[in-house]
Amino acid sequence: MKMIKILIYILLFMSNNLYAKAEKSSFAYSFDKLTKNVYIMHGPAEEPNVKNKGFMNNPGLIVAKNGLIVIDPGGTYQTGKMVIKEIKKISNKKIVAVFNTHVHGDHWLGNGAIKEAFPNVKIYGHTLMITRAKESEAKLWLKVMSDATKGLSNDTKAVIPKNPVKHLDVIMAGGDKFIIHSPFANTHTNTDIMIEHKKTKTIFMGDNNFVSRVGRFDNTANMINNLKVFEYVKNMKYFVPGHGQSGDFKSSAKPFRDYLQIIYEEAKIAYDEDLEAFEIKKKVIKRLHNYHTWQGFEEQVGKQLGIMKLELEALDF
Repeated sequence: MKMIKILIYILLFMSNNLYAKAEKSSFAYSFDKLTKNVYIMHGPAEEPNVKNKGFMNNPGLIVAKNGLIVIDPGGTYQTGKMVIKEIKKISNKKIVAVFNTHVHGDHWLGNGAIKEAFPNVKIYGHTLMITRAKESEAKLWLKVMSDATKGLSNDTKAVIPKNPVKHLDVIMAGGDKFIIHSPFANTHTNTDIMIEHKKTKTIFMGDNNFVSRVGRFDNTANMINNLKVFEYVKNMKYFVPGHGQSGDFKSSAKPFRDYLQIIYEEAKIAYDEDLEAFEIKKKVIKRLHNYHTWQGFEEQVGKQLGIMKLELEALDF
């Protein structure tokens, strides 16, 4: 009996260690070098959960002459801590600025870890992002992340940007020039900014762009304007989506542009022929065969076809 108990303890110890290693390995992400002094940590495609501790976006890092600039440091305090840890493997400079691309908390709730480590950091966001976060979105997203991670993210605090920015603002940070782009009032949300790193012609598009994932549009979105964004940014050299692989236009902007274009064309047919979105859904899904493996495709494609049709209808009134 004593020997059996010993064996049980050994098995429990081994299983706990294996679980701990699995948990650690599932949260092991590092920065990929995109171009000179620009790095991206590409998050997982799946929804926030216990294993990824709420991490799902693409934090960006620019190593400037006089400091570091972070874009969208993730959706939890734990993610922000991981981002800082990985940054220190690249540079020992201070983080002097953070840009948040929009109000959805999976992109900015990591601000707290940055602010804790670098109290003088300036955090920038769209004016409406700041307003909406204060009103309700911060509280909403803290709950979303807590539920998704089963409480692991409960030490996350909502550190809301204090530095509002608008379209074509020029921000000097760390000695580098950044240009804010927000050419339309509504795209993925009504709080979106895109950040251009002038020196490398890199555009951080936030959730105006996805790769290998079909994102949701909130109730302030405009899909037609989101499609127009790709014409606006086409002369950039490097493209960083909010989720998915970064790269040139062909690999990292054209895929979602084409997805939205197909949705637009098919919604236009439905509108012109007085058809409901569900009546052409099968045809649309067939035409979108290249996107069937994208995270969220089955859940979102029908909804987005309907949204696009409603937007086309609204243009006639």
